[in-house]
Amino acid sequence: MPTSTPAPEAAPARPSTFTFAGELEQGGWIRGTVPGGTVEAMLGTEKLAFDAQGRFFAAFDRDAPASTRLVARLADGQTITSLLAIAPRDWDIEHVDAALRPGGSSEAFRRRRQPELDAIWNARLKETGAQGWRQDFIWPVSGRISGRFGSQRIYRGEPGSYHSGIDITTGTAGTPYVAPADGVVVLAVDDFSLEGKLLIIDHGQGLNSAFLHSSRLYVKEGDRVTKGQHIGDIGSSGRATGPHLHWSLKWRNARLDPLLFTGPMR
Repeated sequence: MPTSTPAPEAAPARPSTFTFAGELEQGGWIRGTVPGGTVEAMLGTEKLAFDAQGRFFAAFDRDAPASTRLVARLADGQTITSLLAIAPRDWDIEHVDAALRPGGSSEAFRRRRQPELDAIWNARLKETGAQGWRQDFIWPVSGRISGRFGSQRIYRGEPGSYHSGIDITTGTAGTPYVAPADGVVVLAVDDFSLEGKLLIIDHGQGLNSAFLHSSRLYVKEGDRVTKGQHIGDIGSSGRATGPHLHWSLKWRNARLDPLLFTGPMR
């Protein structure tokens, strides 16, 4: 008696609107799904990447405006828009009664620094297919938070640069730290002028982590790492006043708050 081959199950139809969840505030993020039939999607002016299931990651800079839009263009030419309200943050701002020191660095330093900045920029452009963006992030190390994301000094009305990551100290050099999520190493260097031993990990979809001032790195460029894997030891290399881990997160050009990925340290 002839047997029939069962037909493959059809992929479930996606909703006709954006679905998403996350931290809709400055320095925050969302994960979601684009509407069914989407051929192109945008967050504001930033084009979104999405996988075969329509899943995407997007995030909001430290200085993101109060609102932005998700826009999808469908295969039939229709557009679907979802308005997002981005909550403002009460940043730690310190007003200092002193003038901001004039900028400028020596020609020798600029010659050394520019190739370092180029290497960091190029590393963050790499697309590795990593899937860490889909995971819940963990703290790379437990310790005292000695510097918070977004904090800033205002010098007689003139703003200085804000703190672009989070600083964690354990009081001693050599403490191991781990990967907060799966990813691929896109940069691992020993002696950058400011960062010292620097490690950058791509988590996919434009999201990446940077770890600064290490005393030792245990992975190299091209290595795949898994969440919780020992990747480096805390140190004070580069321009650091003491041993600590500076961990920063970026999505494209947006700087993000690691605390909004991990929750409070336990």
